[in-house]
Amino acid sequence: MRTSLLALLALAALSPTAFADAVLRAGDPVEMRISGVPTDEQTQVNNVYTVDANGMVNMPYINKVRAEGLTPAQLASAIENGYKSAKIFSNPTITIMMQPQTRFVNIGGAVRAPARISFTEDMTLLTAISAAGGFNDFADQKRVRLLRGSEAKVYDVRQFRREPGLDPKLQPGDKIEVPQSFF
Repeated sequence: MRTSLLALLALAALSPTAFADAVLRAGDPVEMRISGVPTDEQTQVNNVYTVDANGMVNMPYINKVRAEGLTPAQLASAIENGYKSAKIFSNPTITIMMQPQTRFVNIGGAVRAPARISFTEDMTLLTAISAAGGFNDFADQKRVRLLRGSEAKVYDVRQFRREPGLDPKLQPGDKIEVPQSFF
């Protein structure tokens, strides 16, 4: 019974709905579906859109809509309101789905299997390193770098084993560099 429950929870975590609370960012592809409008209009809107470098998606009939920083549900609401206020559609219903393979964390350096791994909402620095096979024999665990955007922080990950609450949560696009020790 417990095994089946765990398998069901794992399957649910892999579904696109697990990304419902994820915040959109530039480069994210989103699949958009519209209902509540004539069928020939649906084919004009139903598509995969990519959040552009300015954080916008370009929608038929209403042009650019801000997407960056919004959840898929917030973006759906903004697009619905855009169509209503422009009097294009009176009762549209937008559904937005994110694809799970669109978000990654990169781990390189002195780990057993440097990799680009799929991001999960509960991912921390240590869980990502574990997903890359863990530290190799030459890793400097005192100077692990976390690169996020233009910011870099250095962590002594040995502290996280003593105090797991210090282990920083990761974000999509983070890069982890594990240097080699000189000794």
